[in-house]
Amino acid sequence: MSVIDEILVANEVYARTHELRALTPRPARKIAILTCMDTRLSIRTLGLKTGDAHIIRNAGGIVTEDTLRSLVVSHHLLGTEEIMVINHTDCGLMHTSEADLRTRIQNRTGTAAVSPAFFYAFQNIDENVRHQLQKLRTHPWIPESVVVRGFVYDVLTGKLREVKHS
Repeated sequence: MSVIDEILVANEVYARTHELRALTPRPARKIAILTCMDTRLSIRTLGLKTGDAHIIRNAGGIVTEDTLRSLVVSHHLLGTEEIMVINHTDCGLMHTSEADLRTRIQNRTGTAAVSPAFFYAFQNIDENVRHQLQKLRTHPWIPESVVVRGFVYDVLTGKLREVKHS
């Protein structure tokens, strides 16, 4: 049985009670969190529960056009008032470069592709967080009234460390 098949079986069990049916699309804590897709990060590590926050995940916790779209909808349509950007130690994108990653994938697949145009590899995690914060703070559709803060999650200790903007 594949993992997807196992998930479908588990969903059949869950659907019998479906205890989350009362939740709304509006996050109870009025926060949106942009973070990496890394498996070591979860709402549990943040002391949150299902329904508390919008969680937007991608490789590296990068502010892309699509994450901006989601964050703008989160704020303007669904009432979030704070945005938290979380990167983490030992991120896979820190251990490569744009060119190396593109070459590796092209060699594996035997073909070039137009999309994605960038993988957003980085070496300095604090600098990367600051860069994401800058993209959010300067976007005309993210009002100054929205609190925007950035953090690094240490995968060894489980602790968040705030990255101050310079």
